[in-house]
Amino acid sequence: MGHHRSEPEDASRQRLRDLARLRQVRDRIDREYARPLDVEALARGVNVSAGHLSREFRRAYGESPYAYLMTRRIERAMALLRRGDLSVTEVCFAVGCSSLGTFSTRFTELVGVPPSVYRRRAAGATAGMPSCVAKQVTRPIRNREAPVTEPQLA
Repeated sequence: MGHHRSEPEDASRQRLRDLARLRQVRDRIDREYARPLDVEALARGVNVSAGHLSREFRRAYGESPYAYLMTRRIERAMALLRRGDLSVTEVCFAVGCSSLGTFSTRFTELVGVPPSVYRRRAAGATAGMPSCVAKQVTRPIRNREAPVTEPQLA
């Protein structure tokens, strides 16, 4: 009979384990977005099936691991394109995308203009502007990171 009382506790322990696993996957994407990652590899890393990972990740973060990975890659690509020293193709491969077509399509969906147009505009917009101002003008789409806490001065 005592067995029934512990069930919700087991469920919440399991939930915490799942969330910890999802955070692990998200942290890995944040760290390794430029490497060839796919949902299978991410799922293998935490010993779950790709389907299970996708469902749980979407439930927790509102998008699939693949969509999150692409958002990360596009945010990084925006920064590289703003620098202006790499071509769109070079940027595409630098952020870990293996298909220029997929990269351009996703970039256009998220940013609103194709990478080539973004690169041209960013170069024009920030020319002759102090870099601190340029950074503010060209802030990325959305920021998923935890707020940066200032180091405490002892």
